[in-house]
Order: sequence, then C-alpha cells, then structure tokens
Amino acid sequence: MNSYNWYSQLIKPVWSPPAFLFGPVWTFLYVLIAVSFGKVFWMFWKKEIAFAVALPFLLNLVFNFAFTPLQFGLKNNLLAAVDILLVLGTLVWAMIAIYPHSRWIAYIQIPYLLWVSFATILQLTITYLNR
Repeated sequence: MNSYNWYSQLIKPVWSPPAFLFGPVWTFLYVLIAVSFGKVFWMFWKKEIAFAVALPFLLNLVFNFAFTPLQFGLKNNLLAAVDILLVLGTLVWAMIAIYPHSRWIAYIQIPYLLWVSFATILQLTITYLNR
C-alpha cells in the first residue's frame, strides 16, 4: 500500500485540511526557514552567536526532515507524533535563543510556529483516533 493510500485511509478529524493545502504551505514555510535559518548558521559561522544559539535551529531541521520518513515511510503515527512535538519544542527554543541577537529572525518564525502548532494538534489527534 503506498503512502497516499495509507494516509487517506486513516481516521482524521473533520477539521483536517485537504491534502492539496500542505504543499503550498510548506513551500512558503521552507522559504522562510531557508532565509532565517541560513542567517542563523551564517551568524554562527562568523562567530556572531554561540553554538548554543544555533543548536535549536539545527535540531529543528533534523526533526522537521525526519517527520515525512517517520509518518509516510514507516507509517508510524506514534513516532511522527513524538517527532512533531520535538519540532515544536525546538522551534520555540530557537525563537527564544535568537531573540536577543536578531529579533527579525524570531519574528519570521511566527508563521512556522502557527503551522507547526496546528500540525502538532492534528498529528496528536490522528494518532489518538488511529490507535
């Protein structure tokens, strides 16, 4: 069974967005992530910020990129739920860590934070409904 068929057969809440919405939303968010995270890593490279400030951004990327293989490759809702919680946690940590050094980077994360918050609630609900 391919991933699309598997996901389409899961029980989802009525407020779950249509599948076609995810692509455009993530495309927009990945542009924001590329610009802002790129700036963070550049600041670290130039020694303008400590590794401790860049670390949550690095971890966020790892957890973000792990979600799709966990959810759609392994087809494991529970691991995907744990992962999305880690994405949310590292994003909040990143925003707090960078704020004293570059407020615009913290502010540009707000759309990402809103979407990941929604996605976390959605994933936790799907995990619960399909236990």
